[in-house]
Amino acid sequence: MPHSRHKIHLYKDYRYIAREYYRGAVFVAFDTETTGLHADSDFLMEIGAVKFNCGGTIGEPFDQLIQPPVSIPPFLTELTHITNSMVQGMPTAASVVPEFLKFVGDSRVILLAHNAPFDVGFINVELERALIDPLPNRVIDTLPLSRWAYPNCAEEGESGVYKLQSLAKRLSIPVHAAHRANDDARVCMDLFTRIVQDTIERQKSWKQHATAVSYPNPIQPELF
Repeated sequence: MPHSRHKIHLYKDYRYIAREYYRGAVFVAFDTETTGLHADSDFLMEIGAVKFNCGGTIGEPFDQLIQPPVSIPPFLTELTHITNSMVQGMPTAASVVPEFLKFVGDSRVILLAHNAPFDVGFINVELERALIDPLPNRVIDTLPLSRWAYPNCAEEGESGVYKLQSLAKRLSIPVHAAHRANDDARVCMDLFTRIVQDTIERQKSWKQHATAVSYPNPIQPELF
């Protein structure tokens, strides 16, 4: 989990995400793969991200393996298929995280991640190690957002229904490489845009912004 002194600017009023989306906000969906669960004692081994707005993706994705200062535990290699030999000779987090910040662009960009405090926490700890201020961006955590969007899933009594891969299967979002940062980031983006579609009747003050932009899938103009 993130260090307690790192404030995360979580965006929690989900009724206004369509307004953000259609007024032209830029988002970066990102994911990290790490050597463990604790940001203060474990390390990044991959960052993947995709930038997009209501018109689609912007530029090329960000995808970088990172050489951690410790060996990757075997169970994480089994989960992610990232091996010690794959990260050997790769850049360290000290050089990759500033490149990720350049990819994000500026503080107006809204970050997305599934279980965002985990991923943001690892980025912020690495920024602290480099004597760089923590991320100032607003962050949408698609985990509680999914619970808000699809509350009926909780009634099924099945554990893990709000995990990213479970939601992708439920919503027919293609998964090409589960537990690899770049593909998980893309799935997070697709989940977010699907939630905008599925909760459109619960959204506030969005139509005046949508009329000023094109109508990318999955939102179609006949919804007006």
